[in-house]
Amino acid sequence: MKEDSIKISTLLITYNEINHIDEVIENITFSDEIIVVDSFSTDGTYEKLKSYNNVTTIQRAFKNFADQRNFAINQATNDWILFIDADERLTNSLKKEIFNEISSDSKKVAYMFKRLYFFKKKRIRFSGFQTDTTYRLFKKGHVKYDENKIVHEMPIIDGKSKILKSNMLHYCFNNAAHYKSKMEHYANLKALELSKKGKKPNIFHFYFRPFYKFFINYVVRLGFLDGKEGFYICYLSAYGVYYRYKALDKLIS
Repeated sequence: MKEDSIKISTLLITYNEINHIDEVIENITFSDEIIVVDSFSTDGTYEKLKSYNNVTTIQRAFKNFADQRNFAINQATNDWILFIDADERLTNSLKKEIFNEISSDSKKVAYMFKRLYFFKKKRIRFSGFQTDTTYRLFKKGHVKYDENKIVHEMPIIDGKSKILKSNMLHYCFNNAAHYKSKMEHYANLKALELSKKGKKPNIFHFYFRPFYKFFINYVVRLGFLDGKEGFYICYLSAYGVYYRYKALDKLIS
């Protein structure tokens, strides 16, 4: 366990996560502080969060992921910040490794987690996700998200970082329709990011880029070995690329 003097603030940003919220809150009860920034959920998520005595819930309009995460960071009061999404879970081995790391004399100020992906309850071993890592643990005052990257947000780390050995579980696909809606949401944000950079789509973006995305994930990165779920994931990832440039075309026309 971590030393009593070292405290963790666990942060979430949510929108319509009623299917995950009970399990994720239960998963992080070890935290000294739990703060959730909710983007005015309409499915009962906010009401469920308010029923927890150990959770501070703030409603705030969603601008983009980087902006929302930076706001959440500013609410934290403890030495260490742990970010978790509603569809993610920490394994017991990862929790132990977190405590061991932050209780040591290490000079690291940020840690990356390896994620294992699931389609419903089926493990997705390929399809482009076999090497996924993400920053989730930071020392207070050493991180800020780059607000020029409004989707697939990237933290700016002031100091050294490390990849932990244990895995985080990511239940990010409820079904194909759910994943499609996520791809469209991310694509709209990415289109806005590209428009601010003055980018313009062309026939290459509409046809070659989606095909290349599918080919890489389904063939080169062995998505076909994930069965029908692998096909859905690789196809919808390619669809997300196509949708991105269609959205960009609408923004600039």
